[in-house]
Amino acid sequence: MAAPTSPPPGAAPLGRQDQTMLLFARLMEGGKEDEETVADLGTLTRLLDGDVELSKKGDSSITTIIDADCVDTIACYLDMRQPDIVRAHATLCTSAYLKAAADDGRKKLSEFFFSRVRRGTYDDYIVAFCVASTIFPLVPDLTSELFLREGFLCTLGPLMRRKWKSRKVETACLEMLNAACMHAQCREAVQKYCVDWLEEIVDQDPDSEAAMKAIHSADPDLHQQEGSISMRRHSQHVQNLAAVVLAKLRAVPMQPAGSQSNQDPELRIQPATTSIEDLSRRFTKMLVEDPEHAASSVEGLAYATIQSKVKEGLAQDKESLKRLVKTLETAPPKSPLTYGALSIFVNLTRYQPAEFEEQKRLRQLKAYASAAGKLQPDPLNDDAHVAERCKRVFEAGITPVLVTHSKQGSAASLSLIISIIYALSMTPALRGQLAQQGAVRLLIAAWTALPEKEDKTRRTAAQALARILISTDPALVFRQTPQNSAIRPLASIVAPDPNAETRDLLPTFESLLALTNLASTDDVARAAIARAAWDDIEELLFSSNPRVCTAAMELVCNLVQSAEQAAALFGDGTPRAETRTKVVLALADADAEDVKTRSAAGGALASLTAAVDHPAVVRGIVAHARGAAIVLGLCRDDESEGLRHRGAVVVQNMICHGGEVGERARETLLAAGAVEALTECAKKSRSAEVVQAVVGALEVLLGGE
Repeated sequence: MAAPTSPPPGAAPLGRQDQTMLLFARLMEGGKEDEETVADLGTLTRLLDGDVELSKKGDSSITTIIDADCVDTIACYLDMRQPDIVRAHATLCTSAYLKAAADDGRKKLSEFFFSRVRRGTYDDYIVAFCVASTIFPLVPDLTSELFLREGFLCTLGPLMRRKWKSRKVETACLEMLNAACMHAQCREAVQKYCVDWLEEIVDQDPDSEAAMKAIHSADPDLHQQEGSISMRRHSQHVQNLAAVVLAKLRAVPMQPAGSQSNQDPELRIQPATTSIEDLSRRFTKMLVEDPEHAASSVEGLAYATIQSKVKEGLAQDKESLKRLVKTLETAPPKSPLTYGALSIFVNLTRYQPAEFEEQKRLRQLKAYASAAGKLQPDPLNDDAHVAERCKRVFEAGITPVLVTHSKQGSAASLSLIISIIYALSMTPALRGQLAQQGAVRLLIAAWTALPEKEDKTRRTAAQALARILISTDPALVFRQTPQNSAIRPLASIVAPDPNAETRDLLPTFESLLALTNLASTDDVARAAIARAAWDDIEELLFSSNPRVCTAAMELVCNLVQSAEQAAALFGDGTPRAETRTKVVLALADADAEDVKTRSAAGGALASLTAAVDHPAVVRGIVAHARGAAIVLGLCRDDESEGLRHRGAVVVQNMICHGGEVGERARETLLAAGAVEALTECAKKSRSAEVVQAVVGALEVLLGGE
């Protein structure tokens, strides 16, 4: 392609196709500074990005002038020997080209790959393998088609077993296999054609390695030759990459052809020379002794820790855990190293999903139907083992590092961080320390930063926040963070998840407890909670789940400690306020059975009847057919001193109201047997506060009579 010249000053600007030809001419020249190359690749990417829409409007596509030489030019910038910044921009450019050129682009890239492989030089292998590993995430269907082409994979073994080694060829080849293992069919093919020589690389003779080190000591320049073709052995980095590929194969065992899908997992695993446990020990040793290869060890462990035995072994290795935390601490934000390290901690701390009764029965039926007769949960993944692993991860100092990464990480990394904090918050003993180390601020900021479409992750963050706030003193937690900033996240999970397949009330229950804790602080918090969640809280007073109903009533009890909220919700005399009073009365009734629910409802009635400026609640109790009987039922309770105290206070509050309301209250309570009930209450009680409330009520009743 001849290089077009730039338009002279004052001339009309170049068209899109002319600009494209000029850019390719510059990129083909070579010898440019990296900044110039990056700028040209960026401009070309923008042209290709806009090409799709412009083509739909009738413009001629610039991809029509991009021939095989142009594709070769872009692809060569994906070479591992190029600077990282150049490779990154070339990746974006390749992605834009494949989107714009569609089938023609896929065809040209396929032709480029196989033409390079057929040439068979070290340089061609490096470029071809680098292109394959780079475009795998971009066009997995195309890359897997190239990868699975008959006769390709079987050529890699002889290449890797050559007497004279090229480190770059081997590295590029293994990076391609590493990317391919993300695809199920490709992973099976790697298992079939490559596993033998991968194990040979990992298990090369250490005595021979020592001999080669002696040779290098005598001739330091030997290993520095271009391409390392003088080397008869695989380099340490190549060994590490091979171990990572093997870990991906071992972490997800293949199912032999013809086997049943419900066969016992232990029977499906094929014999292996190098087990996943062996590989994990290699990775942890590498992590501690050779931090330069942290990326390989972390990636390998991210897959190895899918297996429960590996999780358990790593969790008990304090030195390796601390090294992992240190690796995460120094890892660049939004990097593969950060994501890999976070994935390891997610694997270590992940609890098994809670099973409802129907799910348990279904699992049992599957177990009975299994050919092997058993399909039982892994004991190393039960709650007790996971809780212990969480404790060890926490003790390794993970929380401050997570807080730091949450401020700069990607949405994907933030999701992993939330998962780890969520798991750690399952242990009540850790919640106070999590709050001290910044987990509350982390979760509030994450919930606020995540878009609404990330609803599942936001709910996880809110539930972890709720757990921590259940067990901690708000006055200590919110010294630097505004307390009300936690209310919206907590309010978001008061209602059950409408998108969930099964109705899980645990987030609802935990959020109610956390909000109750916040509502115990001041009227500002109470007002904010009522604004954010009152409709959902009120609905949960009717919940068929007794624990949820109790938690909702306890929250209401704390909310009406605010005179403003008591008046707004119960004291305005509207039919809806009267209905709310009837609901609280019903929950205070002896028929409610649950002592905690009755206690919370009695506490709410005590606060509501004390508001002399708003007698609507007293009027509602008196008007209720069983209102007086319910209140006196609290006084007569045989078991709970607290219920008797609440009943006595409610009676005293009701009869101390002035005017017609107080008169009707006295008459109604006397007719319902208030004197006898209060006398009985005094005899059963040992608390001075209860006796004092009873005496005060009797003085008013008897004096009035």
